[in-house]
Amino acid sequence: MSYASVAASGPEQSEEEHTDDEVHSLIDVDSPHISSVPSDFESQEIKTETQQREHELEAEAREQEEKLKQEAERAKEQAKKLAAKADKNKENPVVLSNAIGITVLGGLLGYGAYRKYSVGELTWKVAGAWAGVVGLFAVADFYTSQYFFKKYPTKK
Repeated sequence: MSYASVAASGPEQSEEEHTDDEVHSLIDVDSPHISSVPSDFESQEIKTETQQREHELEAEAREQEEKLKQEAERAKEQAKKLAAKADKNKENPVVLSNAIGITVLGGLLGYGAYRKYSVGELTWKVAGAWAGVVGLFAVADFYTSQYFFKKYPTKK
């Protein structure tokens, strides 16, 4: 039995059912949304917009990595210079007194803060007051150090 004979033996369609409205959904092969690729497509390094964007992102990442390497090198050089300067000035009495003073003050503040915390008296007011004391110490130390650096200059 053929398809035509089976279709002919079925119920007949009415005029309302027999329309060609669905035909417009077919794709027109001549429309502009069908595109072709250039003949050298396979030899191109970048074939899609996604690949282009990936390529750009990788280039940006390489640039950032190079900048970070350069900054790290500068930081290492600066640290070496500071270490050399500190080594040259390790016997300077002003530098020694500053190092000892900062160490002692840090230790006292840490111990005092721990004691206040352990009894539950460490508040923002107490911390602010001690921050003020540290600020006053820093200002006094700066001017005192400037005076003594005239007598005992640092080595460059």
